[in-house]
Amino acid sequence: MEKNENKFLAEEKISVLMRKYAVPCIISLLVGALYNIVDQIFIANASYLGSYGNVANTVVFPLTVIALAIAVMIGDGCCAFVSISLGMGNKSNGKKSVGNSIAAVLVMSLLLSAVYLIFSSRIIAMFGGTVNEETFNYSREYFFWITLGIPFYMFGQALNPIIRADGSPKFAMVSTLAGALINIILDPVFIFVFEWGMMGAALATVIGQAATAALAIWYIANMKLIKPSLADFKPDGKILKRTLLLGLTSFLSQISLVAAMAAINNMIRKYSALDPIFMQQQYAQIPMAVVGIVMKFFQIVISMVVGMAAGCIPIVGFNMGARLNLRVRELFTKLLIAEAAVGAAALIIVELFPRQLIGIFGAANESVYYTDFALKSFRIYLCMIILACVNKACFIFLQAMGKALESTALSMTREIVFGVGFALLLPLKFGLDGVLYSMPVSDFLTFIIALVLIIKTYHSLNNAKEEN
Repeated sequence: MEKNENKFLAEEKISVLMRKYAVPCIISLLVGALYNIVDQIFIANASYLGSYGNVANTVVFPLTVIALAIAVMIGDGCCAFVSISLGMGNKSNGKKSVGNSIAAVLVMSLLLSAVYLIFSSRIIAMFGGTVNEETFNYSREYFFWITLGIPFYMFGQALNPIIRADGSPKFAMVSTLAGALINIILDPVFIFVFEWGMMGAALATVIGQAATAALAIWYIANMKLIKPSLADFKPDGKILKRTLLLGLTSFLSQISLVAAMAAINNMIRKYSALDPIFMQQQYAQIPMAVVGIVMKFFQIVISMVVGMAAGCIPIVGFNMGARLNLRVRELFTKLLIAEAAVGAAALIIVELFPRQLIGIFGAANESVYYTDFALKSFRIYLCMIILACVNKACFIFLQAMGKALESTALSMTREIVFGVGFALLLPLKFGLDGVLYSMPVSDFLTFIIALVLIIKTYHSLNNAKEEN
């Protein structure tokens, strides 16, 4: 009986399943990305904050990614574990994974918030928040209020993939959308009407995150397939270890991105001080503000890419558990094509319309140096975005197949070896422009490795025994 509850995952057309699961996941992640992006748009267009506030947002952003990394490790790992368990007809282990995951995210979110509050000034300095006094003060204010919302944020993000695994991708989407809409409504009120500045932007975000967390709590009490009992919340080392291992790639892909952002922010700060224009006090914050904007656009694109791939995790896991390898291969092919198409569309936008993109983030209030550096940054930094999209799809698909080692190795190579390495090395030769070159070089070299793994994956799926 248990084995057949999700049998449509093994019978429905792959294209239909992709639409059903991927689209809500894409929307959920896009909406989640809007929290920080919306803050930055309103901050940039507030004349009393401007590029100083933009830098503060850029500095704090990777610190929220750390929280996200822990949350998605727990949530994506649980999602993959539950899907595989249901495919094998073992609902009991799936319920234990859900209970253990909920307990784990609650504990980890409180610990992270405590660390952030105790060491806030040191952490902000580590991520480049000392460009000047204004950016440091804005960063510290924004970071404090964002930290108070970390438990809500992590809980909502971790439960999102678990809700999808329970067969409710639309509810996962709606819960995230509700929080983001609250943030969008409150941001202009707090920033422009009340003039609460960075505190107002952060409070709008935290209130939205609390709403998403509240909806997730309601869903836990009304789960369809894998509602945990009180006994399932008791720590089970074996279940929790396997859950976290399956989510390790999600964690490392996010946490390694934080390392890359820290390296980029600090290299920007260092080499801006050597640039004849940006060494001037009134322009010192421009490079970091601009690169922060470019990374926000990249985040939107990657949210779509990760949404497509992550939305397919229940489909991949169930069919792998049921050993329907031909369906897994078909899904992999369709996913790679779709991801490349998203990357191609993004490339056209960044190469042809960068001026319109920076206009959204308050460029009209800034100097000509701001605009010139922004145009160059968009066109160089994201010129290999198609390959970046394919790489991300490969990371997540391998993870969903249970190939945690290959997925983790590829992700770490991209973000740590290449991402951090080139961000530190290329500026030695090319100065501030070297920071911009680090992104496309890293994506190109990662794609060469990913291509080998893609071919290897097709080969293994072709040779594996197919079961009815």
